[in-house]
Amino acid sequence: MLYTYTAVITESNGTYYAKVPDINGCITTGTTLAEAITLITDALNLCLVTLEDENIKPKEPTSQSDIPHESSDILTIVQADTIKYRSATDTKAVRKNVSLPAWMVNLADKRGINCSKVLQEALLTILS
Repeated sequence: MLYTYTAVITESNGTYYAKVPDINGCITTGTTLAEAITLITDALNLCLVTLEDENIKPKEPTSQSDIPHESSDILTIVQADTIKYRSATDTKAVRKNVSLPAWMVNLADKRGINCSKVLQEALLTILS
């Protein structure tokens, strides 16, 4: 699932504090602005994956103009793609039995087709 939120970044003494006010607990720090943006994007993905896993609908994004912040804060758009994030971080294989017609299995074996790989690619296409 693709989400877009606003992150608020505050610099203090060389440390960049980043948060997504709409998502409770979505906070991080970085030593540079670029690092803070990278880390808050990762934190947002992790928070949203957790909410999805718990069947909790995340809060709708607040308009940037309505987000409380100081004039020195940096507001930036952060996008999270939880399907892409899961595919990069949750790589543990799980065995799943499927039923296929015998002729299909035989032909796939003769052609050297990896049925698990084909199924993964097809599901990823459908889920994206």
